[in-house]
Amino acid sequence: MKEEAQVVQQKWQRWNTSSRKWLWIIVVVGLIAALPVVYDRLQTEKTSKTVEIVFDYRDLVDAASYRVNPQAYISEQLDRLQEAGVQSMAIYENTLEDYRKARRLMIWGAADAANLTNTVIPADENFTYVLFTNAENHAALAPIISEAFGNLGISTRDWSFRGQQGLIIETPLEDATLKPLQPDPITLQMLHDKGFHIVPRLVDSLPYNEEAVKRLLDRYEELGVKRILFEGETVKGFNDNEEMESLSAFAGLLKVRGIGIAAIENIKKQQKGFNTLAYLLDYNVTRLYSLSEGDSSLKPEKITDKFALATKDRNIRMLYLNTAPARDTKKAQITDTLDNLVTTLSEPGGAVERIKENGFTLGQATASEVAESSFQRYFKLIAVIGALALVALMISYFIPWLTLPSFGLGLLGGAGLIVLKPALFEQALALAVSISAPTVAMVLAIRKINEMGPPLRGTAQTHPLMSVQRRLTHSLVLYFRTALISLSAVPFMIALLNNITYALVLDQFRGVSLLHMAPIGLTALYVLLYRGDFVFNKTGKLLRTPITFAMVIAAGIVGIVGMYYMSRTGNAGTATSLELTVRTFLENTFGVRPRYKEFLFAHPLFLLGAFMAFRYRSAAFILIIGVIGQLSMVDTFAHIHSPVLISLVRGILGLGLGLILGLLAIFVWQIAEGCWKRWSPLLRR
Repeated sequence: MKEEAQVVQQKWQRWNTSSRKWLWIIVVVGLIAALPVVYDRLQTEKTSKTVEIVFDYRDLVDAASYRVNPQAYISEQLDRLQEAGVQSMAIYENTLEDYRKARRLMIWGAADAANLTNTVIPADENFTYVLFTNAENHAALAPIISEAFGNLGISTRDWSFRGQQGLIIETPLEDATLKPLQPDPITLQMLHDKGFHIVPRLVDSLPYNEEAVKRLLDRYEELGVKRILFEGETVKGFNDNEEMESLSAFAGLLKVRGIGIAAIENIKKQQKGFNTLAYLLDYNVTRLYSLSEGDSSLKPEKITDKFALATKDRNIRMLYLNTAPARDTKKAQITDTLDNLVTTLSEPGGAVERIKENGFTLGQATASEVAESSFQRYFKLIAVIGALALVALMISYFIPWLTLPSFGLGLLGGAGLIVLKPALFEQALALAVSISAPTVAMVLAIRKINEMGPPLRGTAQTHPLMSVQRRLTHSLVLYFRTALISLSAVPFMIALLNNITYALVLDQFRGVSLLHMAPIGLTALYVLLYRGDFVFNKTGKLLRTPITFAMVIAAGIVGIVGMYYMSRTGNAGTATSLELTVRTFLENTFGVRPRYKEFLFAHPLFLLGAFMAFRYRSAAFILIIGVIGQLSMVDTFAHIHSPVLISLVRGILGLGLGLILGLLAIFVWQIAEGCWKRWSPLLRR
């Protein structure tokens, strides 16, 4: 019975081992099938090449309120901004306070109104008193105010004082100034006449009034509005959606008028209802980068770099400018950043020119036109099978007898998840394949070194040590072969996540931290346990090894380095001023900035480690660090909102520069090794 069991076990082992070549064939077929999906992605990225620069008009009014001649200042700055390249103005749903700042009206509470009119404050009335600054403002705003408060069940009535027309709003001043009102129609017309596009910012005021929204959108359609933003934590219609299905109603009003929405980049939390509204609008969505009030005071060249990178690298099509009045104690006056923004856009900042040089034009932002061939779903299905085969291959190099079961279970589980939760399955498989490819690439590199490198201690020398030239040749071949295998994950990732929601960052690639850690850990595991001795023998040996103080110190250093490495991973990482300067140099020199950790660190170490390992077996431990470059190349493509070609150029540049630095490191090592061989006998005397 034991002999039969051993025979079965040996056959099972042979089947699993021999199945690798068939899995590689499936991987190659999957890669070929993924290429048409990659082509569709490239076609989609060629659309939407218009960038819209928007200025916050409310900020301009705030800044003007500290000037001697507010209206003249607003008019002057509008002309300057337009000449610099600003095409659009963001207009909010106003409040009484906004109307007051714009000098359209004056407002008082009950006590102040009594002082104004020399009367006794009413004992049982706490109303708001409004006076319009001229007849034109009264004619334009009085109906808007009366209708808005009437819809909320708050009465209004006419009032006048010293010949000025006004209104009494039967609610306290503190309450009245919170109520949202339609944007100032006089301002809207003035901006339209000056040639600005209007970008409204809407709030989700309660209750949702479809007729009022319809009238408002009709007016926006007349003004040529093509895109709106939302202010606050929710989109228009979200709070009443359960009772009134207001989101669907609002989406219908927008679709009829051809109006889309904008997704603000890097907000702390996506506005509630935004994803649903985007879906109902067939993803008529563009991405927006907002330059904060604080950042608007940065040097023009830094702001220019932000704008250029946002539009070229992050699929941003709307640039939103803010300013704010600030106290300047040196000048002893109130200042703003409008001069700095104008300088940034025109000269010497040259932001508009940089944007145009990158292949964009200025105008109203448009959504991407999604390219999707009729056979994409079938190509994608084949790509899924190929991705599962690549994951099974990774498992096979660590637990060979699980090769066939892992592939079979992957097919069965994948089939179920595609039906039940396709998005979850696609994200999970994209993460698995992004981990598998660089891990398999490094395992094959280590196996190649084991095969051609120096023998284990205590074993016979089976072949002579390689010459320097041969070691260098094998290292270069290994360098490019490993990179190619690592990048095989990219077509699979693109095919799995080829959805406009990822390009708009309404959904994201999940598991970035795991991607940055798993290949390192798996490569380290393979180097430590799968080189020469049987894995279980080495595992037992390691477990029996006594822990020394030096090991604790080494573990602490590794932990600190690991924490720093993870802190620099993703969008949360921060860069020093020197790094920012180098980034700008690389961007201006190559057009695309390669990643530091690839060309300055991991790629050169991979080349040096491979070169050394072909002679010194222990040098293979350096490859544990070299895997960072492989996973980083894959991670670049996990930023789905970045164009594929830019990610590809970034990876190729990293490989090229890393090759140069790696060859330089090998040259330095050869000199150091020669010096050591020559001088070490003298030191022993």
